[in-house]
Amino acid sequence: MRKSAVPPRIARLSPLSFSLMIAVAALLIVSLQQVGPSPAQLAQGGPRMAELVGRMLPPNTESGFLLRVFWRMIETFQIALVGTAIGVVISLPIAWLSAKGISPAGLFRHLFKMLVSLFRTVPDLVWALIFVASVGLGAVAGTMTIMVDTIGFCGRFFAEAMEDSDKKPQEALFAIGASRFSVLCGAVLPDAMPSLINTTLFALEKSVRASVVLGLVGAGGIGQELKVAFDLFQYKNASTIILVIFAIVLAMEFLTDRLRANVQ
Repeated sequence: MRKSAVPPRIARLSPLSFSLMIAVAALLIVSLQQVGPSPAQLAQGGPRMAELVGRMLPPNTESGFLLRVFWRMIETFQIALVGTAIGVVISLPIAWLSAKGISPAGLFRHLFKMLVSLFRTVPDLVWALIFVASVGLGAVAGTMTIMVDTIGFCGRFFAEAMEDSDKKPQEALFAIGASRFSVLCGAVLPDAMPSLINTTLFALEKSVRASVVLGLVGAGGIGQELKVAFDLFQYKNASTIILVIFAIVLAMEFLTDRLRANVQ
């Protein structure tokens, strides 16, 4: 009686796949040697870190300082909220124009996809430096940075949600002569709306974290206060600011998680 062939547990690799795996492993080893921390550096850095933490404790709880931190945190949240709101509004038409199958731009939709890729590829701090040089220091530069970052984030996922929406209602509307804009409003957006809302909430959560960092390059918010504290070696002030940032980020994650659960 012929025995049934048992498939191998590990599939055989082609010569090309094996060569790529060896190349990636070699790149990883070389990178670890060049940029990875050595045991000596870790041994020296541990006591220094402990000393720094000791200098940061206890956090500064003076009422005047806490009030200043509070208003800086409000400014940070405003930057994130306004930048995200403007970015989401701009992302919707850009996503429609770049979505495959429903875009009215034809082949020119690739130009809008490239624009979204550009916004997403350039790091936030680079955009912040550009806007600080353009409009000056302060919250306006931070808001513009969050806006561009949101367009890069939401523009891509909005377009994917529109492309994955149910095609049957779209075909029915096209069959009766509806325009592409009517199909967008009557079929695409209602079906993709839960995904759009989830992406928007993720963008807001992401923007709150990003707006904290933007202050390090002069784009306003609590990050600017944190940079001043470290520059002046005011480590107790820095620890207070870090704890406030941690609390705000946790609160935003809890709030957005609850909202996403309600949407689903």
